[in-house]
Amino acid sequence: MNAQHLLIELFVEELPPKSLKKLGEAFATLLADSLKSQGLAAANAAVTIFATPRRLAVRVSEVVARAPDKPVSHKLMPVSVGLDAAGNATPALIKRLSALGVAASVVPQLRRAADGKNEALFYDSIAPGTVLVDGVQAALETAMAKLPIPKLMSYQLADGWTSVSFVRPVHGLVALHGADVVPVSVLGLSAGRETQGHRFEASANPVVIRDADSYAEQLLNEGAVIASFAERRAEIVRQFDALTAQHGLKPIEDDALLDEVTALVERPNVLLGKFDQAFLDVPQECLILTMKANQKYFPLLDAAGKLTNKFLIVSNISPADISAVIGGNERVVRPRLADAKFFFDQDRKKTLDSRVAGLAKVVYHNKLGTQGERVERVRSIARNITHQLRDPSLMVDPAAQLAKADLLTDMVGEFPELQGIMGRYYAQHDGLADDIAFAIEDHYKPRFAGDELPRNQVGVCVALADKLETLVGMFGIGEIPTGDKDPFALRRHALGVIRMLVERELPLQLDDLISTAVQVFEKKEIQEFWSERIHEEVKGKNSATGYSEHQLGPNTKRLVMDFIYDRLAGLLREQGYSPQEIDAVLALRPQNLGDVTKRLAAVHAFAALPEAASLAAANKRVGNILKKVEGEVPVEVNTALFKEPAETVLFESLAQIKPKADAAFEAGDYTPSLQALAALKIPVDAFFDSVMVNADDPALKANRLALLNQLHQTMNRVADISRLAA
Repeated sequence: MNAQHLLIELFVEELPPKSLKKLGEAFATLLADSLKSQGLAAANAAVTIFATPRRLAVRVSEVVARAPDKPVSHKLMPVSVGLDAAGNATPALIKRLSALGVAASVVPQLRRAADGKNEALFYDSIAPGTVLVDGVQAALETAMAKLPIPKLMSYQLADGWTSVSFVRPVHGLVALHGADVVPVSVLGLSAGRETQGHRFEASANPVVIRDADSYAEQLLNEGAVIASFAERRAEIVRQFDALTAQHGLKPIEDDALLDEVTALVERPNVLLGKFDQAFLDVPQECLILTMKANQKYFPLLDAAGKLTNKFLIVSNISPADISAVIGGNERVVRPRLADAKFFFDQDRKKTLDSRVAGLAKVVYHNKLGTQGERVERVRSIARNITHQLRDPSLMVDPAAQLAKADLLTDMVGEFPELQGIMGRYYAQHDGLADDIAFAIEDHYKPRFAGDELPRNQVGVCVALADKLETLVGMFGIGEIPTGDKDPFALRRHALGVIRMLVERELPLQLDDLISTAVQVFEKKEIQEFWSERIHEEVKGKNSATGYSEHQLGPNTKRLVMDFIYDRLAGLLREQGYSPQEIDAVLALRPQNLGDVTKRLAAVHAFAALPEAASLAAANKRVGNILKKVEGEVPVEVNTALFKEPAETVLFESLAQIKPKADAAFEAGDYTPSLQALAALKIPVDAFFDSVMVNADDPALKANRLALLNQLHQTMNRVADISRLAA
């Protein structure tokens, strides 16, 4: 039989809408990959994905009825083991052939071939290709077993006794190779050609699929279903654009919500609804979240980006009179908006400041105390940051004190996603300065990759304090991210700290920041926790960290520092910097992260110089020599002890170049600071060509080590350029 398209469909009860897209893609990919691996479909076979709320389906092009036969070679054993001196088969060979289902009569046809140092026996045969029904059965079972389903549903089959499991109960199976049914079965169902269309609008029920190619067309024309997830999504967008263009409005872009509503409808019909203008007095974030999260509506904005009282409904039905559908949705959304207005009005009856005391009753973490205690730690860290910035005028203390107060409001209790945002609205209602109000909202930022940073310096200080408190606290009690587990989003917090320090170019020292955060903990919560751990595990030593109790502070600090530098390295790799350049800069553990990108630019420019490779290699050699020195490395150079001209030349070259390089470094001009080192190539090469560093004379050796020490310090202020060596 010639190759034909293959269609497989599982007809199921309503699938989880947030998972449908992933399930459809996984089902199609897994099934197609299995067919390809069995030789039933070509490696470049086209795979068409179908996924609706009630079906997972796939069409694979050019699937053959029987895979081609394949030559198979079985390695048996060394010739010396399989054949005796007379060339006859040994019992070991006969047993091996029997295990393969082959008679001893094939021994004369066995192939001899080199296998390493020995000669081995091989049995060559032709394996028959997989037939379609077996291959599809195996592919279907594999695909269903490997679907990314977090939790299976068990249900009984029609016989009332047999229980099976799948993401949702399956009620139909279609398997067509061209126009022919492939007799496979799964979950107690035998394959056929019948499926179901739209619950209410199908013109035929069931829909009898003629062949694999007519599937999508028949479902659309007879079943009133757009089978392709991508096409259904595109149709929703098309209707969005057409409807909003008529009214001069634009929907809020939300790809996740668009995917979700695509997974809720089989043939979308986009309608325009509206609500009472009075609700627009409520902050638009509340209204938007209510409509999106609870009702799956798309709020509409005017040309200025301001929320209007109109919204888009994605309906699954298309009645002749749409007024009932629109009216029903408008009635449903009204109580939701009324609740939001009620929460907003009630919350404003109490000031944020009056809520702060209540945070002492809210548990933050059972090992780190209450939110009230946490707020005090954040306040302390934030005040210290302003001291490091030498700007005591920043109003960080009231902002930090009020930052978590909105957690006790009704609105945030209903919609936790609005924490910070509602704090800003309530602070403004209380008459607080915008610097404080915006800082309350912004101290959670950046919330995700690519999110904006706090809009003012007060917000930056409080955001830094909040994230540092979280990092140090969680690391201190052993909640360290491992693998893909990061329940407290500590990686995101670390990236937030990095982005604020780098992008705002803040003159803050990372060591000082983390030390400040450690100090607010080390006399209480962290010490108490680790003391208990030490007592429980190994007295005087913690098995997880290897540090004794009095070393806790330094250890927590080191762990957090390492974690932040590791996150920084990953971020820089994503931005396109080479691993060698990143390694060279971060090897020095630069404390001011704001100038890391300038250092990287300088290293990149230096690496392009013709002298760079030689100087990097020499620097690595110098570093290795100095590492082997026992005791302190000499510092002072005595020119009177020079014996070789190369020593004098290197010393004089260093004396001439070092002031220029140091001056540029102190000015933050890292590129000229590094490029000044290029002039050292010739004297450095000459030094190593003609000078024996480890001289027999101790004084001479110490003097040469001192000269190399000065060279090493001069070359490695911007970055450890030895990391550039091949």
